[in-house]
Order: sequence, then structure tokens, then C-alpha cells
Amino acid sequence: MCFFPTPFSPFSLVIISSNSFSSAIVALENLAYCSDLLTIPLRIVTSLLSVWILTLFVKDKRVKLQIWDTAGQERFRTITSTYYRGADGIIMVYDITDKSSFEHINDWLSEVNKYSSEDTCKLLLGNKCDMEDNRDVSLTDVQRLSEVIEVPAMDVSAKTGHNIDKAFYSITEKLVSLKMESDHDVVDLRTISLQNTYNGIFCFNLLL
Repeated sequence: MCFFPTPFSPFSLVIISSNSFSSAIVALENLAYCSDLLTIPLRIVTSLLSVWILTLFVKDKRVKLQIWDTAGQERFRTITSTYYRGADGIIMVYDITDKSSFEHINDWLSEVNKYSSEDTCKLLLGNKCDMEDNRDVSLTDVQRLSEVIEVPAMDVSAKTGHNIDKAFYSITEKLVSLKMESDHDVVDLRTISLQNTYNGIFCFNLLL
């Protein structure tokens, strides 16, 4: 008997990085050939941004991600701020071999917090962990920043694909959990509303 995971509403992910992180999606593409948990990413090129469509299977749900790579578009503040507003998740990527890229994180986070909603999921990725010998950003600094800004962090390699799937699954699982909690709360509110309505009708009938 075939099993078809329940479809889920698409989530929008925005990637913020000094350099394009598209090679990470290519790494996912390679992983897709040997995994039945994700589909091969589809790339859509716009005039300014690269958009990737990716489907993951998380918690028995078929989840579609719209991944917007804003790398190099910081000069278009009005454009990036628009994508922040509609984002369900934000992935901030720095280069572990370039401390200046790590120092951009607070600026990025300031923009994200300014335009995105409070419940937007965030993830901090240190790219190029395959070049550990050239590391310019200490793990201590990363851990300290992660705790201060309350955003989980992990090292990845867009070149080798190390932890790339884990990163996307991590933020997707968080998005799905939040969505399921939200849907559950809505159902509870509707149930309470219906109960109050029925109780009101019952009391009205007694008065009659």
C-alpha cells in the first residue's frame, strides 16, 4: 500500500549571505538522488534573486519550501525588506574563514527583526567548514553570539554538502511544529466558541 504524506502549505525561506549560497541547494540536489525524503530542487531565476523550490517530507507532511537567495542584494534594501516581511524562516550565512562576514550578522539581524514577524524562525550557518584549517571565526564566538541572539547555529559546507540537509530539515521541522501548534490553537478556539454557542442555546431553551 502506497503512503502519501499529507501536503502542507508552502513556507518561504530567505537566505541572507554576503555571497550566494546557491551551491548549498546544488548540494541538496545531489543528496536528493540518494534519498526519498526530498525532491530535486527546482530553480527559478528572477531579475534580481534566485528562487529555489524544494519539497521535504517532515513529520508525515509533504512540505514545500520557497527559498529566496538574497546574497549580494543588500544594496536593494527595499527589496530585501519586502522578502523579510513575508518570510516564515530566515537563514543567515557567514563564512567561517572570513570574520568580516560574521560581523555582518548583527546588521542582518537588526533588519530581520525590524521587518519580519516575531515568530519567524531563524538559523545561523557557518559555511565552508571543509576549510577548518583556515577558520577565522572561533567556535566560542559563534556559541556566544548564538546564545545572545537566541538563534541556533551550526557549521555547514556548501561544497561538500556536510550538514546542508540537516540545516534545512532543522528549520523546516521547527516551521511545521509551529504551524501544527497554531492550527491546534485555532481548532481549540473554534471548539470553545461552538460550546459557548450550544450552551447559550440550551440556556435559552430552559428559559422558554
